[in-house]
Amino acid sequence: MTRSLQRDRLTRYGFVAAFIALTLLTGLISACKSAATRPSDAQTDLVYVGTQNSEIRALRFDTSTGKLSAIGRVAQGPKATWVAAHPRLPVLYAVDDDSAREGNVTAYAVHRASGALTKMNVVLAGGSGTTNLWLDMSATTLLAANFGGGSVSSIAVNSDGSLGSRVSTIKETGSGPNRRQASAHAHSAVVDPSGRYVLVPDLGADRVFIYRFDLATHALMTGDDAGLHPFVVPPGSGPRHIAFGPDGTLAYLLTELSAEVMVLRWDATNARLTLVQSLPVSNAAFQGVKSGAEIAISQDGRFVYVENRGENELVVYRVNPESGMLSLIQRASSGGDKPWGFAIHPSGKWLLVANQRSGKVNVFSIDRTTGMVSDTGESVDMPTPVSVAFVE
Repeated sequence: MTRSLQRDRLTRYGFVAAFIALTLLTGLISACKSAATRPSDAQTDLVYVGTQNSEIRALRFDTSTGKLSAIGRVAQGPKATWVAAHPRLPVLYAVDDDSAREGNVTAYAVHRASGALTKMNVVLAGGSGTTNLWLDMSATTLLAANFGGGSVSSIAVNSDGSLGSRVSTIKETGSGPNRRQASAHAHSAVVDPSGRYVLVPDLGADRVFIYRFDLATHALMTGDDAGLHPFVVPPGSGPRHIAFGPDGTLAYLLTELSAEVMVLRWDATNARLTLVQSLPVSNAAFQGVKSGAEIAISQDGRFVYVENRGENELVVYRVNPESGMLSLIQRASSGGDKPWGFAIHPSGKWLLVANQRSGKVNVFSIDRTTGMVSDTGESVDMPTPVSVAFVE
């Protein structure tokens, strides 16, 4: 073979190799650009929405941009108005809020890639109209508030997130002057920061009942047995939800019927609540039906967020670091009609509102310096959304 022919072949090989290298490099750059513009798994969370339409809807939420996109219906069946997520496992819990029969709680395994739910098991809740769920800090006990039955139950949670047996159910009595207060109606239940007590705001009885809680056995003991006494609110107030500040000494109670926020000092040694302040949620000029819906506290304890269902508002308060008392800093439209529930993202940057009557879940950003919220314009339509839960 002549040297000239060898040079020609080497030249051709060089061109081919260069072309292949250029093609591979172009593809790599394109892939990198695509990856940069596509939300990564670490940037997106699953969002589950309980509805009054006998279904659970799933959404995907981009935590870097606030973009919300629909996955669709992932469970069909009972009246799953309230959903709650396990804090460490891909497990979702949902109530059956049927006032005509005994309610139940369903545990679902979450498929992170698709958002699909697989039923794990179902446990009867011990009362009708199961309306609210709460996991203790260890996520080994699930509390179920039965609005129709006027009771609260404790349910063991297994290591895989499935539900164990129902351990205890406590039924209360009581009434108030409002037509919705003919009997006791437990609206929610929370474990106090010490992990030794459960507090139950009861809309019908105008009380926050206090029970002793045994973490090891998952059992609740009544106030009479444990020497505990309920916190009594003015007649017709209708306690709905309660949230503790991060230091565990202050609790914030939202009433539904009178639409008030009550700042309460919590004495965990004696299991006693003391009133510090009471503020109306509604505007002074409002003449319609008052209705408080949801309450939450920022992770740093500096701000309190309240849903004013009567006026389709989110109301933001600043917490005085010394007294715990609240001062109003913002009223913002909820972005829809009849806001029923909301959830603050674990990052503290986002707040998602379930506007029940207008059929929308709306995204708000939170300025963590000022505490104020801003409507991002992001929303997803769905029938009768009422509660929101994040699965990271």
